[in-house]
Amino acid sequence: MTLTHTPEPGTALWLYAHPLRGSLNDHLFQAGTEALSEQYTVLTSDLHAQRFDPVLGDRDFGGRTGSIVQITADAYRRGEHAADVREEQAKLAAAELLVIQFPLWWYGPPAILKGWFDRVLTNEFAYGDVDSVLGIPRRYGDGQLAGRRALVIVTVGEDARSLGTRGISGDIDSLLFPLTHGTLWYTGVGSFDLHVIYDADSLGSEGLQQETERLRDRLKAIDSEPADRFRRLADGDYHGTRALREDIHPGRTDLGIHLSEALG
Repeated sequence: MTLTHTPEPGTALWLYAHPLRGSLNDHLFQAGTEALSEQYTVLTSDLHAQRFDPVLGDRDFGGRTGSIVQITADAYRRGEHAADVREEQAKLAAAELLVIQFPLWWYGPPAILKGWFDRVLTNEFAYGDVDSVLGIPRRYGDGQLAGRRALVIVTVGEDARSLGTRGISGDIDSLLFPLTHGTLWYTGVGSFDLHVIYDADSLGSEGLQQETERLRDRLKAIDSEPADRFRRLADGDYHGTRALREDIHPGRTDLGIHLSEALG
């Protein structure tokens, strides 16, 4: 498989979405980028500090009408994306490791982060090719960004039981499945196990120190972790349909069926 965008070895992009300086997230952002810089050249996208506009709009369409998917694909091919989008695409294309950090708001990422995906992960840049041998789209493990890995760092106000498999809020892996599978894996980016900071609103100074050290330790060992957690579309598990074959995990309907055999 040929990568459309070959990353620069030893380069990481830290994508950060939190508005407050001096917050828990800000502290972890500063400590995390410092720790990761011991192993990587770390590029950053501090979306609030950059005043990144998350709203997909006229400047992204260049006055064209029709399918948004096709319009943004044409804009990418012609180099007509807005300057802020081109800058973010360049950083992402260069990175072999992506760190995405945000607080869980209303059971999902903040709007500014969702808007970054809407505007930056365009057709032709992040997805769009068809496998010339298999005749299927290069998606779900085989997108334009294939070969990259992502660590998702999320702070939550609830405890691990509330966000567990029987928790009232739903388990955190399922809540973030649209990100880890529907966004990252769709474009070819494998994701590590989530890095979750529970009870984020009541950590205290001791808890803050513990979470800072836990993050530093995680980052130091990140290259030894497996990241391809989900099944690839190209491997035949969804042959002839977009539903998992009936002989794989028969009777199960949970999202865990899409994990790779080693994990599922």
